[in-house]
Amino acid sequence: MISRILVTGAGGQIGSELTCALRAIYGNDNVIATDLSENARAKIAADGPFELLDVMQKNNVEAMIKKHGIDGIFHLAAILSAVGEQKPNLAWNINIQGAMNVFDAARDNGVKRIFAPSSMAVFGPTTPFDNTPQDTILQPTTIYGMTKVIDELIGKYYIQRYGMDIRGVRYPGIISNATLPGGGTTDYAVQIYYDAVKYGKYECFLKEDTMLPMMYMPDCLKGTLDLFHAKRERLIHNTDFNLAAFSVTPKDIYMSIKKYMPDFEITYKPDFRQAIADSWPNSIDDSSARAEWDWKPSFDLDAMTLDMLKVIGERYKRGLIVNC
Repeated sequence: MISRILVTGAGGQIGSELTCALRAIYGNDNVIATDLSENARAKIAADGPFELLDVMQKNNVEAMIKKHGIDGIFHLAAILSAVGEQKPNLAWNINIQGAMNVFDAARDNGVKRIFAPSSMAVFGPTTPFDNTPQDTILQPTTIYGMTKVIDELIGKYYIQRYGMDIRGVRYPGIISNATLPGGGTTDYAVQIYYDAVKYGKYECFLKEDTMLPMMYMPDCLKGTLDLFHAKRERLIHNTDFNLAAFSVTPKDIYMSIKKYMPDFEITYKPDFRQAIADSWPNSIDDSSARAEWDWKPSFDLDAMTLDMLKVIGERYKRGLIVNC
């Protein structure tokens, strides 16, 4: 039974909302949120403990585990795709050495389970683009994707050599109504909703027909927690589960928003992120996740759009919306 959780990168898009979800399960004081940035404190410290932690400092990771009696870790600290292309050395160091530091510290201090997510960025132009298989060619063209392939393999190595329990999903693009984007290529799918509410228009950095797998944050949290709590004996895979909900283009999201905001307008100005998106799948086969731990998403595009516009719109009326 796992009782004390450490979250690295807790100030990020997924981490800030996952921390709240974990505290609802394990209790506020039993989920230790950590991040490299002091700015993350305001997001997540009100309901439970927060500490600064640099995953590049292995001794500090180990000290944190010992201090709080940690037996479960969600390792989310990472440099994402768009930022990674601008700072490849930083991405390589944090995404790979940071993960190894967490794995080593966990191994040496009796941590029972680690969730270390991957991403659809592990796929590349040689991977089948449609219904991308669970077990397939992994030849990404971004530094972020390369680091995630290595992280998946390192996790498998630690499982095989040390008997550790390390699990992870390949996240699609994640869309949230609460947390702003963090430097990824799929960020447009969040920003478009904020700009729709605030300005009634949006300029997209991808082409209108760029098809990518996406997922609403409630389903992201559900999938993360379901895998973390799944019975180990059912799992054939471990660090690399394909995860999917729906696939959409910017035009699809635009048309979905127009159902509720008929005057909404969009223009397109593709930038360097277009090449990244073009190397990723159109759709993903997540049948292994469905078979091994009963994964099933709850939101399709229109259901997500309706909820996004409602929540962001209410926040805007109260003067709480921020620039995205």
